[in-house]
Amino acid sequence: MKYLGLAYFAPEKFAAMAPADVQALVSQCPALDEKMRATGKVLVSASLGDAKDWVSLRPRAGKPQISDGPYTESKEMVGGLFIIDADSREEAVRLASMHPAATLGEAGGWGVELIPMDFFLQPNVQQ
Repeated sequence: MKYLGLAYFAPEKFAAMAPADVQALVSQCPALDEKMRATGKVLVSASLGDAKDWVSLRPRAGKPQISDGPYTESKEMVGGLFIIDADSREEAVRLASMHPAATLGEAGGWGVELIPMDFFLQPNVQQ
């Protein structure tokens, strides 16, 4: 079964952190990301770009209405995502627990939401 992991952070909490604390936190992420990828179960892993560059599309009168920035208001924002292929929910939780947002960044409001996926399409990639 495939699982979508959404890595969240609380922008206000993260912004309140001292730059040195942010750097110390972020510097720990590559090793944790690599540990998770080394399981061979990670299909995709990505950090998301700055929210000021986001675009939202919503259906209006049968056409997409386009607006700048995240449309949904929340105390937390998605800062990254990953997709894992696990044999069980327990394995998915174990793998997601390796993600930096599940083990670090409490002061920045980090956390992970793990969602089972009912449908997953892998595009054919021609090389």
